[in-house]
Amino acid sequence: MPSSTLASPAVEILDAGPNHVPAVQAIYGHYVLHDLCSFEEEVPTAPQMQLRRADVVARGLPYLVAMKDGEVAGYAYASPYRSRSAYRHTVEDSIYVAPGMQGHGIGKALLQEVIRRCTESGFTQMVAVVGNSANAGSQRVHESLGFETVGVLRNVGFKFGQWVDTVLMQRALR
Repeated sequence: MPSSTLASPAVEILDAGPNHVPAVQAIYGHYVLHDLCSFEEEVPTAPQMQLRRADVVARGLPYLVAMKDGEVAGYAYASPYRSRSAYRHTVEDSIYVAPGMQGHGIGKALLQEVIRRCTESGFTQMVAVVGNSANAGSQRVHESLGFETVGVLRNVGFKFGQWVDTVLMQRALR
């Protein structure tokens, strides 16, 4: 597996290392505090994020960052969809783009690389659980890469004083 993939002349996709975790934690923290795409309500600490990254990497799954002008502009990873053994061929993707960096193809470049690596690793299905049915940007990125909406779970989260849906999307990897 290459450790670097060029997404565009200005964006490079890399394997996330421990040194990237503070930037990853800052990006994720923004969404926890200000957005409905994450159903967490308290920002995980950098050490907690480091453990999450290490768990993904230990499972042989991709945990990537997009670098633009020397800064982490986004990150993405794959994780097991569910813990029961029958789900072992299915992964779930997660993508977060730094505030102000949306609309520059960063999320799509990250997701393309996650899909490529998971396909090469032999997984057969990828699921996206998009927080907030109004999250049109995430849904468009997933649709552009072959995901189809397979369902909506209504009012399954409660954040910022409101009920929030999740949109389930799925893509075959082979």
